[in-house]
Amino acid sequence: MKINDKIAILLVISLSLLIIGCRADSSQQLNQQSVKSHTTTNQNAIPVIFILIDSLMDKPLHDAIQEGRAPAMQFLLKNGQYFPQVVSSFPTMSVTVDSTLLTGTYADRHHVPGLVWYSGKEKRMIFYGNGAKEALKIDQLQVFMDAIYQLNQVQLNKKTKTIHEELADKGKESASINAIVFRGKTEHALKVPRFLTYSKRFPEQLKITGPKWFSYAALAQLNPKNSWNTFLWKKYGMNDEFSAQDTAFLINKKILPNVTITYFPENDNSVHRKGTSQLDGIEKADQALQVVLNAYGSWEQAVKNAIWIVMGDSAQSAVYDDRQAATVEIKPLLNRYRIAKLNQPVRSEDQIVISTNERMAYIYAIDANVELSDVVKLLQNEDKLDIIAMKDDENVRVSAGKNGNMFSYRPGGNYTDEYGQSWTLSGEPDLVDITINNNRIKYGMYPDVLARLYGAMHSHEGRYVVITVQPGYELVGESSPTHIGGGAHGSLHEKDSLVPLIISGTNTRPKTLRIVDIKDWILQLVNG
Repeated sequence: MKINDKIAILLVISLSLLIIGCRADSSQQLNQQSVKSHTTTNQNAIPVIFILIDSLMDKPLHDAIQEGRAPAMQFLLKNGQYFPQVVSSFPTMSVTVDSTLLTGTYADRHHVPGLVWYSGKEKRMIFYGNGAKEALKIDQLQVFMDAIYQLNQVQLNKKTKTIHEELADKGKESASINAIVFRGKTEHALKVPRFLTYSKRFPEQLKITGPKWFSYAALAQLNPKNSWNTFLWKKYGMNDEFSAQDTAFLINKKILPNVTITYFPENDNSVHRKGTSQLDGIEKADQALQVVLNAYGSWEQAVKNAIWIVMGDSAQSAVYDDRQAATVEIKPLLNRYRIAKLNQPVRSEDQIVISTNERMAYIYAIDANVELSDVVKLLQNEDKLDIIAMKDDENVRVSAGKNGNMFSYRPGGNYTDEYGQSWTLSGEPDLVDITINNNRIKYGMYPDVLARLYGAMHSHEGRYVVITVQPGYELVGESSPTHIGGGAHGSLHEKDSLVPLIISGTNTRPKTLRIVDIKDWILQLVNG
């Protein structure tokens, strides 16, 4: 490896969420946009400001409000509507959830399966950035390209339009502030720093498409005075304060578009480290929200002049504080097979690839001689696993444990769930905790499990098994991160899947209380 490659990799590894020292030519871009905005924006339409707070949950939010640590969210809640249990996507990992939010579809249509997955087409693992131990073993330059370019421009299904693309089609403007998924119709040129171009693996500029108003940590900023929030010790701009300042900038300059999607990332890390009852991350997010509200002069003016939507993306469940008890290692269960190693390309002789996403995992049989049913039997020896699922022709087949019980289903049929989706069912519905009465399906501890699991099972090509673990446990792959004594997500369980929603400025609500229906509702608010 050349010295420039070594320097580049060391620098990239040190950066949070792979948001590194590359910037758009934001000052020139801003001047061009400011001139155009007054002639193109529909000033009569009340703007929608959508604040996504990573890992925001109902009980900690109420605890923070009760302790006086979240006055902004308390104000919006008292001056609007509150829904404590909105169903997330699956896997309950930010890239998949955000893709569902922006496209209004589950993973079978948007094609972003998780934070970590295996591409049979490219014959390699896809990482959008995970733990430090993994970072030391994998090609970080490729991870950077996956997270910054491939995710939005290649892997997110081009046939499934984002909210930014649909708004642009209707002549309306939108903004993305620090959101991980941002694809739109306006081209932005991201200047790659020289230490990366020296490696000869990057062009001097990366061209991406996003909404007209685009801000993404150190890559691009709207407020020229926001640079102080992009230093190393501030995670290069991937922080709540950066997001708040750039959003407030649009308000102060009176160039707020029809829809602004702003991401507050920091609560997620606090929950991972300190556990599901911590309030520090919520307090910090609320302080950032106050900055945005204050841009209107008063909070009362803020709710008169905009529609406010504040919600979480996915929840987290507590992980036991005993490492040996809390972790579930996958490799020993499948040790009869040759398992691909993290620190080298997948080889022709490898049989199994494991992609761990905290409390769920994809297990790929890349050798045609490996039967998925045999993989499932081996996995059933682990009592801590919760759901084990594989495709069987047109059906999704679910099992758990050694008792041999089976549940199978597919879309279409005589059974209808609470979201109006129809299904054909057979076997033991208790495995996914659903009850059936007069052909009506009622979900239990796995909300919208049939559609969400189906989405993951058809999210990308390949022969694979999907597994999740019970609450309190976390799956462990080769060098994957763990959150002992903290919080983790990824699974279908309600503890990972239910998030709160605050709405102020409108009496309407989404068609169903699911993230998959948020996009259509926002489009109705704007076009209504």
